[in-house]
Amino acid sequence: MSEPKKNALVLHLASGGEPLVYALSAAAAEGLASKLPTLMTSGAVDAPDLEDGTKVTINFAHVATAHFDELPPSSRVYGSAAKGGRGFRP
Repeated sequence: MSEPKKNALVLHLASGGEPLVYALSAAAAEGLASKLPTLMTSGAVDAPDLEDGTKVTINFAHVATAHFDELPPSSRVYGSAAKGGRGFRP
């Protein structure tokens, strides 16, 4: 059995509240995995590519903790690829 892809970036903000979950592209998840410790300690800004082809700009100075997780098959999170014609689309 293959190892599940951990392309979901989960951010817990310093201000509290619910975590933000982003569906990263496979390449962005791989690239960000090596940079995440440095981004967290320096409070830098990064703009990874999302699964749907867009980008998100993250200011890690406002992030308390961050980790990668597996996306459930039917999840709808920021940047997830469109799986149907529902909702607002510009």
